[in-house]
Amino acid sequence: MKTNFEDVLTRLSDFFKQEANTETVVGKEFKLGEFTCVPVIRLGLGFGYGGGEGEAPQQGKGEGGGAGAGLGIEPMGFLVTRNGEISFVPSKVSHGLSAAFEKVPDLLSQYLEKQKAEKEATTN
Repeated sequence: MKTNFEDVLTRLSDFFKQEANTETVVGKEFKLGEFTCVPVIRLGLGFGYGGGEGEAPQQGKGEGGGAGAGLGIEPMGFLVTRNGEISFVPSKVSHGLSAAFEKVPDLLSQYLEKQKAEKEATTN
């Protein structure tokens, strides 16, 4: 059972090239009333391969191999345009700690703006 590792790797690479294209990650544009929507998808690919052979004096020769591949697709949301404005609409809402971390940039921005306003008020 001789397996050509390069052949397996080439076939898997060809499969991944076929699946991981722009239309897989950023879907085809569609209209929804006055909105133009483009789906955004997270794509994960992975593969592994292993094999070996050996010989033991009393057990004889042995060999084995295996390969596996996985493909995961998750909808993230939509890029939405209307009247020249673009926004991102997530497909799911975060809860708990991940939701708190998503708010950190906005909170930091508000804090810095407040600090700047207080500093300007004290210098005037």
